[in-house]
Amino acid sequence: MPGDHRPAKSIRVLLAEDQGMMRGALALLLGMEPDIEVVAQVGTGDEIVDAALLHRPDVALLDIELPGISGLEAAAELRDQAPDCRVLILTTFGRPGYLRRAMEAGAAGFLVKDGPVEELAAAIRKVLTGETVVDPALAAAALGAGPNPLTARERDVLKASVDGATVADIAGRLHLSESTVRNYLSSAIGKTATRNRMEAMREARRQGWL
Repeated sequence: MPGDHRPAKSIRVLLAEDQGMMRGALALLLGMEPDIEVVAQVGTGDEIVDAALLHRPDVALLDIELPGISGLEAAAELRDQAPDCRVLILTTFGRPGYLRRAMEAGAAGFLVKDGPVEELAAAIRKVLTGETVVDPALAAAALGAGPNPLTARERDVLKASVDGATVADIAGRLHLSESTVRNYLSSAIGKTATRNRMEAMREARRQGWL
């Protein structure tokens, strides 16, 4: 929409999405809204905070699974470094554990990507006024799923197992003893009701606990 048709103050949006085509399409569609302006686009989690501090968006629209830090980790950093910026999580993966972690990180909203752009634009406007916007089906699933049973250290050792690392490798990365790593892995396997650490890692990811 031509600039002279925009209101005097548009809602400034930062868009973080690693798929270039999706990012461009979202920016184009949101830019057609008369009161929304996409002021920054980034493709990695590590760029989010710097872009927010530079461009001062009103709302940061973040994917979860990004190169570098995740959108959830970036949301927590934005809460501390750019508290005036409202965070709206937009993801392909509507996992209950992700919703809980997003809320804990200070996000004001959580939507899945299969909704219409009009719904997304409405959510951006709502979070800017102080409302919390959550996909209804996901909210119901999160209530039924219960809290994340894994401790921070258990999550750390499972994440370190992703590339098939040995117990010794994990111990070295996390500065723990091998026996401590084994204890954390054993506990995580039990809590996820799986047979080994790779199954535990996959189940934890499926639930959105990692």
